[in-house]
Amino acid sequence: MQARFKHPRLLAPAALALVAALGLAGCETETLQHGYVIPENALEQIPQGSSREQVLVVLGTPQTTATIDNEVFYYVSQRSERRMAFMVPEVTEQRVLAVYFDAEQRVERVAEYGLQDGQVFDFVSRTTPTGGQDLSFVGQLLRGVGRTSF
Repeated sequence: MQARFKHPRLLAPAALALVAALGLAGCETETLQHGYVIPENALEQIPQGSSREQVLVVLGTPQTTATIDNEVFYYVSQRSERRMAFMVPEVTEQRVLAVYFDAEQRVERVAEYGLQDGQVFDFVSRTTPTGGQDLSFVGQLLRGVGRTSF
C-alpha cells in the first residue's frame, strides 16, 4: 500500500520555498580585511617627537618605507566586501597611515589617508604592461611581408 500526500498542490510551493531558502543562505555579505589593523589607542602613544624605535614598538614593522632615506613608514589596511563567494570584492575602506621622520629620526608628523585620498588599484596584477605596439599574430605576419632577412 502506497502512502499518498494528502495535499499535492502544496508540494510544489513547499519545494520551491526550500530551494529558494537554500539559495539565499549563500548570499550573506562577506567582509574581507587585508593589511595592518591599527590598534585604537596606538596613535596616542606616538606623539610628535617620538623616536623611531618607539614607533616600531607601538606599531610594529611597517609594510613599506619611503624609497629614499627611509624617512617615512607606511602602514596600509584595506577592507572590502562581496555579496557572494564568486563575486569580485568591492573596496569599502582603505587606510594608509604614514609616519614621517625628521633628520634626527624623530616623528615629525603622522598622516592618515583614506579611500577618498587615492586611487584603488590591484596590488597583485597578473599582467605586465609593455611598451610598443600590440600586434596580433596575423598583424605580425602581414607586417613582415616584403621584408627580407638574410
